Formats: sequence, structure tokens, C-alpha cells
Amino acid sequence: MNTTHDGSIPADFPQHDNADDARRLNTDNAPISPGEIAVGVVIGRASEYFDFFVYAIASVLVFPSLFFPFEGRLEGTLYAFVIFSFAFIARPIGTVLSMAIQRRFGREAKLTIALFLLGSTTAGIAFLPPYSDLGANAIIILSLLRIGQGLALGGSWDGLPSLLALNAPQDKRGWYAMLGQLGAPVGFFIAAGLFWFLISTLDNLDFMDWGWRYPFYVAFAINVVALFARLRLISTNEYSRLLEERELQPTSVVEMASSQGRNLIIGALAALASYALFHLVTVFPLSWINLYSPRSVAGFLLTEMGGVFLMAGGVVASGIIADRIGRRRTLGTLATLIALFSAFVPMLLNGGDAGQDAFILIGFTLLGLSYGQAAGAVTANFPAKYRYTGAALTSDLAWLVGAGFAPLVALGVSAKFGLAYVGLYLLSGAVCSLAALSLNRALDIKN
Repeated sequence: MNTTHDGSIPADFPQHDNADDARRLNTDNAPISPGEIAVGVVIGRASEYFDFFVYAIASVLVFPSLFFPFEGRLEGTLYAFVIFSFAFIARPIGTVLSMAIQRRFGREAKLTIALFLLGSTTAGIAFLPPYSDLGANAIIILSLLRIGQGLALGGSWDGLPSLLALNAPQDKRGWYAMLGQLGAPVGFFIAAGLFWFLISTLDNLDFMDWGWRYPFYVAFAINVVALFARLRLISTNEYSRLLEERELQPTSVVEMASSQGRNLIIGALAALASYALFHLVTVFPLSWINLYSPRSVAGFLLTEMGGVFLMAGGVVASGIIADRIGRRRTLGTLATLIALFSAFVPMLLNGGDAGQDAFILIGFTLLGLSYGQAAGAVTANFPAKYRYTGAALTSDLAWLVGAGFAPLVALGVSAKFGLAYVGLYLLSGAVCSLAALSLNRALDIKN
């Protein structure tokens, strides 16, 4: 809750009785350490990424045949990837709507609505009948549920990553910035592990009938746990005081876009190489193996799970590196390495099991090193007044431009023109990142 210099509450920022009641229920008002904030960030992001990857894996292994049986395997997968992209289109809309909810009803209400929507839409997919039962209505409902996931992800922004970066020690901000990014490998490992177990233990008929639905049920339970873990933190008076001190409050999107449009664009493009690589080593290769390789899907999921450990190690290492040489130089170096890696995409994916394993292991390592500081690139650009909303929208735009259509584009161009064009797609993301970083002087300052 914002206050004026004399301690009064501005008329345009009303008190929220429900938020005050929630904070009074939490008796632990001791100072919040960066470590506590980091735990809240990791738990929250891990639950969101789990939902994200459960849907992504099902888009490759399940949805083409269940919802697009009238098309071939390639076309069905491409259609599934079209629906996959809907969440990234809806995400910034969800952010804008959620900021309005927060201004009117408070942070706790906004987060509760967002995580309940995320859990219910994800779990709702588990109950969705296939095309053979509902016809085109099944595709429409799947699309609506996917849009709901995107709106929920936009609304789940709690400001914790920005607060973490601002309250971390001056010489450890790269380290603390990477902690929240650990949610990605944790979420992917659990999601891939569940699908690996189900594929390995069930016959194909049972898996396609009911087995694939189980991870979507699990997602709702995980979101409930994450909701209470995050509410326990954000409902404290100390959390509110830290937000007020750092001016981390929602601002008008129109005002922010007119004042900070340049920072929005540069911030979104600065980490584009990382976001483009994100789906090119997680979702796309799984679809390519499923369609064009005799290799076992379960075995390939195990390889990706091994790559996740390298990704997690890369995320941790990125914090140490960024604190030594700065975030801008770290992201620039990694964008250059990703550009070099793009040249080897065709050779590795066409190189049999050994080449494909190398693609996954190298790709996940580069992803961890670059993605570990992607949040820092977002936070550092904005003045305090715009940081809360700006960080959320910049992240939304980076996901939309860099990752939202990556599986669709990569599979489409590789099927039509060959894998070399996947490398060109990745190279374009790296070039955009390098161009944005050359303008993004805010990252020269370790804030």
C-alpha cells in the first residue's frame, strides 16, 4: 500500500480490508531475508513451470492424435503447437487484467484468483473428452483452457523476483537473480519424470486413454501447495513494507508504455536468445524425435531429464559469473555462444543417438547459463515506479516473441526446408539479443 510523504494514503490507492485481514492472520512479521524471498520465488515458479511443461509434453505425445485425428501426425502436431501458443498471446492480457484486480482488491486476492485459474484450467484438461466424443467442440474447449492458463500465468506475478533482486546484497545480485530461475528445471524434471514413468509402465492404449491425464490432476494439487506457500510470505506486514519502500506497486499500463516503451522492447529482446533456445531444447526436439526418429520417446525423455541437471548447474553458475563480470557481459557472451551453437543444430540432430544426446546436453547447459540471468535483464531496466508492472510485461513479451511460437516455427520449417532453418531461427534470436544488449546500458550497473 503506497503512502504519501506525510504518511497518509493517496485517494487513488484505497486500502484493502481483505488484504489487511490476511496480514493480521500472519503473526510472523520479522524481517524477511533474501533467502526467504528466494524460497517463495522457487516454489512459485516451479509450480508454474510444471503446469507449463505438462501441457507442452502432452502437445507432442497426446493432443495430435486425441484432438486432431483427422490429420496426419505432422499436421496434428503443428495444430497442437498453434493452441500451445495461445497461452503466450493471452499472458500479457492476463498481466494487465491482474494489475487492475490488484489495485482494487489487493495482492492476495489477485494471486489467489490467478493460481486457482491456473490449477483449474490445467486440471480441466484432464477431464476433456477427445475429438471422437465431442468433435470440434473438444478443440474449442482445449483452446479456451489454454487461454485460461495464459491469463493465469500473467496474473501470477507477485513481484517477488524484483523484490529479491533489489534486496539482495550489492555484490550478490546475480546470485539471487538466478535463484528464481531454478523453478524451470525443477518443473521440467517433475513433468518429464511423470510422463516417462507413465509411458514406461503403461501400454499405449492405457496411456492414451487415461494415463496422460494424471499429470494434469497432479498440477492442481501442486498449485494449491504453491498458493499457500506464497500467500504465507506476501501476506506479512514486512513484505508489504518492503514493496512500499521499493515502490513495487502496479502502475497504469498506458502510462508505463508511453514512458517506458523503449525499456519494454529492449528488456524483452535482451534475453531473446535464451527464450528462443528454451523451447528448442525442451519441446521441439521431443516432437522431432517422436515424428522422425525410431528412438524411444521414453528414452529421450530420460536424456532430457539428464540435461535438466546440467541446466540447473548452469543456472547456479550464471549467478557466480554475473557477479564477477556483470549481467550484460554474461548475457552477451551466452548469446554469442548460442549463435555458435545454432550452426551445429542440423549436424547434431541428424547425428543419431550420440548427436541428439550432445544437442540436448549442450543445449541445456547453454540454456541454464543464459536463462539464469534473464530475470536480471528484465528487472534492471526500469525506474522504481514502473518496475513492478514493467518487469511482468517485459517477461510476458519475451516469452511471446522468443518462445511462444518457437515449437511451431521450428517443426514447420524443419519439416518443409530442413533442420538448417531451425539453426537460422535460433541465430536470429541470438542476433536480436546482442543488438538489444548493445543498447541496454542499464545492465552495466549491477542492480
